[in-house]
Amino acid sequence: MSDIICPQDHPDIDVYAVVGHPIAHSRSPMIHEYFAKETGQAMFYGRIDTPPETFKKVVSDFFAAGGKGLNVTVPHKLLAYEMAEVHSLAAEEAQAVNTLWMQDGRLHADNTDGLGLKNDLERILGSLLQQKKILIIGAGGAAQGVIQPLQAAGAQLSLVNRTLQKALDLKRIFPSLQVHAIDDLAKSESYDLIVNATAAGLQNNSPLQKKTLEKITHPQTLIYDMVYGKDTQFMQDGQELGLKVADGLGMLVEQAAAAFAIWRGIHLTSHQKQGAIQLVRQALLQS
Repeated sequence: MSDIICPQDHPDIDVYAVVGHPIAHSRSPMIHEYFAKETGQAMFYGRIDTPPETFKKVVSDFFAAGGKGLNVTVPHKLLAYEMAEVHSLAAEEAQAVNTLWMQDGRLHADNTDGLGLKNDLERILGSLLQQKKILIIGAGGAAQGVIQPLQAAGAQLSLVNRTLQKALDLKRIFPSLQVHAIDDLAKSESYDLIVNATAAGLQNNSPLQKKTLEKITHPQTLIYDMVYGKDTQFMQDGQELGLKVADGLGMLVEQAAAAFAIWRGIHLTSHQKQGAIQLVRQALLQS
C-alpha cells in the first residue's frame, strides 16, 4: 500500500517529496522546509512510501498531477535511473538517481549523493580530498552514486563488498576503482577515510569486524557512516579505537542543498546548510 501525496491537494504552491520504502524516518521534509523558509520559497515537501513494484506508477502519477520534483532514496535509486529520460553526467556515471524533475515534458534525473558526500567530507576534514585514500564498504546504489564525484575530487578509491561479484560489477563501470574481497581486506593498506555505504547500521550491525577495522586504519583515519541520527556499531568501533567518527547527516543536508539548487535555482550558503544540520540534529535528540 502506498502513502501518496497528490500535488493537486496543495493548490497555488509547488509540491516536492521524497520517495522510498520505508520513508517515515526521513528528515528530508524538515531540511527542505528550512531551506524554503531561509530563501523565501513557497513550496510543500512531503514523504511518499511505496514498494518497488509500484514505484514507476507513483512517480508518473505525481508528475502528471503537477508535482515539481522528487528525491529518491532506498530502495528505488536504480529504478529511478531506468525510468528517467534525461540523465545528468553524475547520474549517467553512477547509473543511480536520487533527484527527479520534469523539464520540457521529459523526466530529468541527477545524482547529488556523491557531491553531498564530497562536500561533507571536506567540511569535516577542513581540506580537499586530493590524494586521500578512501575505502567504501558496500556496492549498492548508495555506493554507486558516490564513486565518480570522489574520484573526480582526486581521491584514491577502493571498495569492498561481502559479495565480491557486485564489487567487480562496479569496477566494470569505474575501471580505476580498486576492489577487495572482504576476507582479504585486513591484508590491504590503511585508509584516510572509511565510508560505510551499507545499511548495516540500521540493524545495529557493523559491516566489518572491529579487528579488521583496526588493521586498516591509522590515528587520523575518519570513520564515516552514511546512516544518520544514531551511533552505529561501526561508529562505536571507530570511537573505541580512538578514531574520529561522523554520521551521514551532513551528507543528507549537502545532497538536499544540491537538489534544492536544481529545482529552485538557489545555491545555499555554508551558514544555511550548517543551520539545517543543527536543526535536524536537535530534532533527533528530542525524538
